[in-house]
Amino acid sequence: MSLTAAPSTHTIREGAFGNGTHLSCRACGAKSELGPFYACMECFGPLEVGYEFPAITREQIEAGPKNIWRYQPLLPVPTDVASFPNTEPGYTRLIDAGNLARELGLRKLWVKDDSGNPTHSFKDRVVASALSATRELGMKVFACPSTGNLANAVAAAAARAGIRSVVFIPKDLERPKIITTAVYGGTLVAVDGNYDDVNKLASEIAGEEDGWAFVNVNVRPYYSEGSKTLAFEIAEQLGWRLPEQIVIPVASGSQLTKIDKGFTELGKLGLVDATEYKVYGAQATGCSPVAQAFRDGHDVVQPVKPDTIAKSLAIGNPADGPYVLDVARRTGGVIADVSDEEVIEGIQLLARTEGIFTETAGGVTVATLKKLIETGQLDPEAETVIINSGDGLKTLDAVADRVGPKVTIPASYDAFVKAGLQ
Repeated sequence: MSLTAAPSTHTIREGAFGNGTHLSCRACGAKSELGPFYACMECFGPLEVGYEFPAITREQIEAGPKNIWRYQPLLPVPTDVASFPNTEPGYTRLIDAGNLARELGLRKLWVKDDSGNPTHSFKDRVVASALSATRELGMKVFACPSTGNLANAVAAAAARAGIRSVVFIPKDLERPKIITTAVYGGTLVAVDGNYDDVNKLASEIAGEEDGWAFVNVNVRPYYSEGSKTLAFEIAEQLGWRLPEQIVIPVASGSQLTKIDKGFTELGKLGLVDATEYKVYGAQATGCSPVAQAFRDGHDVVQPVKPDTIAKSLAIGNPADGPYVLDVARRTGGVIADVSDEEVIEGIQLLARTEGIFTETAGGVTVATLKKLIETGQLDPEAETVIINSGDGLKTLDAVADRVGPKVTIPASYDAFVKAGLQ
């Protein structure tokens, strides 16, 4: 399979990737030029973007737009990125979750609520970054394998940008996620298999078809950088400081590793004090290969066959799994998992205490937070942030048989009184 992914006739313009200067292998450290490359030519390891940042001030960032492009100097995107049609994601709420904190016995808890993005998940961030790379590389088809949220984001972003989209999903995906992808008018392909089967097919197509940008495959180095904006926003919304602890859902693991990268970059640039923080990862027990490796003290993540209601986290062979282990161990965090029953309870707990209806991935995160407190693995006195990565309207089936009317009464005041509702 080819390790490049763009027509060879396309000329990349100067400044196409902002302050990005090279691609670096995360496995062996070998460097290569910026371009349509996603695997190391030396060891076939994954590539990520390296930078040479100029002096950047808080004031410069704060003067930017109320979306992720306020962090343009810290991303692999050109200075004029905001002038191209895009969904303008980001700058979502950081909610002071005092009710949930009191219930769990935490001193201070914040929820970074990314359900407020254009397609109601954090995937709009990474897709916006990938769309910029797709445009700069001259690619003509915007595509992805997806467990749902990414499908929504790619289809919407492509419609906004006027580019063709082709999205591949497991055929048993939640119905709301299928509908909220198909509505944008792109090509939606259901595949007979789980996400790992879909991802394998996407990788094969990416290696054979010129001009196809699979956002989380062959433009992954640029796509994944979008997750750093979660770290940037959290720090800025906390008054330009880092939290002491953060709990992050783990699917491929890219979100967790890039939030860590974002915190690190802010410290190096002097935009925040480089204080210590712990990173915790959350998985569903039915698809918890990273949590299992962490418990067993392994550096290698063994693939599993997913079996969980948390389909957006159901990646049995997570690409960033080993790097998630590295981050958790380096920062003193933990990777833990919770049952599907605990996931449902987590969804209801967040809704009941904070008025936030999260999807199953958020239920995993809340339930993992609760478990980490109960097992003494997370400090209840330390300021903590959790990530709500998506909207509960996408996974209604998870709680459909748990909630509903308390009582049905005739339309009369007597019936109201008789039901004891005063």
